[in-house]
Amino acid sequence: MTFDIGDGVDSAVNYILDNFAPLLDFIAAAIGAVTNSIQALLLAAPMPLGLAVFMLLSLWRVGFGFAVFTALSLWLVDHMGLWPAMMETLSLVIASTLVAMLIGLPLGIAMARSNRVAAVVRPVLDLMQTMPAFVYLIPAAMFFGLGAVPGTIATVIFSMPPVVRLTNLGIRQVHVEFIEAGNAFGCTASQLLFKVQLPNALPSIMAGINQTIMLSLSMVVIASMIGAGGIGNTVLTGIQRLDVGTGFEGGIAVVILAVILDRITQSLGKERASFWRGLFRRQADQQVASTAAA
Repeated sequence: MTFDIGDGVDSAVNYILDNFAPLLDFIAAAIGAVTNSIQALLLAAPMPLGLAVFMLLSLWRVGFGFAVFTALSLWLVDHMGLWPAMMETLSLVIASTLVAMLIGLPLGIAMARSNRVAAVVRPVLDLMQTMPAFVYLIPAAMFFGLGAVPGTIATVIFSMPPVVRLTNLGIRQVHVEFIEAGNAFGCTASQLLFKVQLPNALPSIMAGINQTIMLSLSMVVIASMIGAGGIGNTVLTGIQRLDVGTGFEGGIAVVILAVILDRITQSLGKERASFWRGLFRRQADQQVASTAAA
């Protein structure tokens, strides 16, 4: 006895296409508006301005040495003729990460607050993380056609699990003392979440966002197979023509963008976490002092 799972999946896809076309069109229009707006903004900025912004961010968040590395690296990308392609890829990464955060952060919070939700969502995340990346391109192309929109959607599905998992993990690992202190000060459930749990879970959450960005960057390259564009087209051209030089140039551009985004997002997580933990401790000290004075 055999089970033909493929036929069942095909039937489900055909059912969705026949009955949910307006919903698919709405999703495509919403994601397309976000992606196209970000892409238009990045492509409208001249290369010297974009380089200056990246360099200043690197100087502010990391340090002088990394700012020099950023400037030289982006100068190299421009002289390889890949600056517009890099901006297209960056727009897809930003759009995918924003959508993944919009869905993933609330889902991670729900998992942290309910073991039942966690038990249901965890196997789905396992499936999303272990499914070969190329498989996501098939339904994305069938539901949304070719171009940046299906590429963004496939990237969101592939890259969302880390931010969900690490948001859940970060909230669950908040020290019991902080929770007890918040309850002692009369925090409501929402105040406890936003003023105690999320600030203290921020290092874990930012690590999840960082990993989501890295996975998004790897997936948008693969998504060039369904017309997502960007640096992925350069890599794909190198593969199709067996042109090692072209493929290597595209790979170097991807590595440069990955290193810059990785270092900047890591620095954001560390400082913000310290800020929020310090703020909460100061508020707690003030509450204790006022209680003692009364």
